Amino acid sequence: MPKISQSKKDKICEQILHYLFTVSPESRFTVDIAREIARDEEFTKSLLLSLQEKKAVIQINKNFKGQDYSKRQRWRLSNEAFDVYKRHQSTSRNSINHNNIYNDL
Repeated sequence: MPKISQSKKDKICEQILHYLFTVSPESRFTVDIAREIARDEEFTKSLLLSLQEKKAVIQINKNFKGQDYSKRQRWRLSNEAFDVYKRHQSTSRNSINHNNIYNDL
């Protein structure tokens, strides 16, 4: 399988962030995010972990009853990333410039 360039990974990360923004404040499982952006689950998980390091997403390891998930993770947009998206959305109502948003994080 060919390697994916960093610029393409950045664009996929932008897609992930945009999807999480549209469903915010809800969280989504890795499988749901992977299905939405049409990517492999493991690849999506690696991108989500890199976004977590940048504090753009937050990993949720417990269900609504407070029990730990054994194999699954849910993800949501961090408050900081949500604020950046919201600010960019209010400045340009019709279209969001994903590159600027991703670089602001």
